[in-house]
Amino acid sequence: MPSFPPPGSVTICEINRHLITAEALSDDLARDSYGKILGMVFSAVPFQSEQLVSTPSPERDTERQERTNGETAQRKIGLASALRGIVNDSLKRLFYHPNDVNLLPEVSLQGVSWHQHKHIIAFISGPHQVTVHDFEDADGKDPCILTSESQKDIKVLEWRPNGGKSLSVACKGGICIWAASYPGNAASVRSGVSSYLGTLSRGSGTRWALVDFLRSHNDEQISALSWSPDGRYLASGSYESASFTIWDVAQGVGTPIRRGLGGISMLKWSPTGDYFFAGKFDGTFYLWETNTWTSEPWSSTSGFVTGATWDPDGRMILVAFSRSSTLGSIHFASKPPLLDAHLIPVDLPETSSLSNSQGIEKIAWDASGERLAVSFKGGDDIYKGLIAVYDTRRNPLISASLIGFIRGPGENPKPIAFSFHGKFKQGPLLSVCWSSGFCCIYPLIFRSHILP
Repeated sequence: MPSFPPPGSVTICEINRHLITAEALSDDLARDSYGKILGMVFSAVPFQSEQLVSTPSPERDTERQERTNGETAQRKIGLASALRGIVNDSLKRLFYHPNDVNLLPEVSLQGVSWHQHKHIIAFISGPHQVTVHDFEDADGKDPCILTSESQKDIKVLEWRPNGGKSLSVACKGGICIWAASYPGNAASVRSGVSSYLGTLSRGSGTRWALVDFLRSHNDEQISALSWSPDGRYLASGSYESASFTIWDVAQGVGTPIRRGLGGISMLKWSPTGDYFFAGKFDGTFYLWETNTWTSEPWSSTSGFVTGATWDPDGRMILVAFSRSSTLGSIHFASKPPLLDAHLIPVDLPETSSLSNSQGIEKIAWDASGERLAVSFKGGDDIYKGLIAVYDTRRNPLISASLIGFIRGPGENPKPIAFSFHGKFKQGPLLSVCWSSGFCCIYPLIFRSHILP
């Protein structure tokens, strides 16, 4: 039977397909449960969550209901078809910007991110601020808060692969690039960038400096980011634009890639760098190969893509759609740069049958491909706000079996954002930012060579 956390309890970790719970957050219990196995404890990081969680207005509820109406969807598709090829970029923003803004909260935005090689976590902790916490920094008991006049209306963030301690933050008008700064070894600002960018962080431990600002076209709100696996290029997109940009970060130069109507909802570079995924709010998405940057368009009858995550080998991508309780896995049938692929449904029957949910909200897939985290819309009162954890297999098709549910701390906690550590050697490590004001870390331990 799947593990179910009783109301009022909090989840601590997984031990061999069993999710351990407690009455309250406790480092002592974490130490007893998994600390002796991992050799460290991941304490919860508090933040002011009320700055991030807004109460839906009646108007927003009405708009959401209208968006699910089939006739309304058909009218939008018809309008897009009639306008295709005759409207310019400004008219695209005029027609799509209002709807895309309303749809953005339904997307699984990257609001929390682990450093690729270190036990450092960064998450959006306010409309204009980022919190960074290094679990290995003995001098940094308090997390660092990254703020700047250039950093407004943050939507997503992501650590730069193979770039030392460098963090990209998507905001209004562009992308902030932060880097760790040490006494005698200050982080360098890119040549030609205004010196005012050298804003230091607040908090103890490592200091952080804003070393670059990649300005977006027409000061668009950046709402999607994805680094190439080698850390050289950064892709950015916006719900205000039908194109995305590939940045050569060292040069500070961006190249727009234009394709189709509808604002960008999501960008995901594959782990091998051969492929690139771009989703749009008009219900289409594109698979790109990065050798010549050619693409194949796809369309969905289940709404737009709200979540996407690659498998470790970069040969399939798992996607969630706005109007479906079933995931889809896109499998590449040939080697790069060929774009031959097919879409196969991945059922998660336990989520809907047990919780009576109304569909999938957010997803995250562990880099090993063995654990999948899923949050869902609605559901019975006792299941609301929980995260389902699945054991996944790829042989070669994806299959998933439910392990249990994670419950966060505080009153009526709901997951704002969650993600897995990309390369934690001792098993999947899931981080969740809860609406109750805690960023919690959940080790999922099940490998026989780790367990005593």
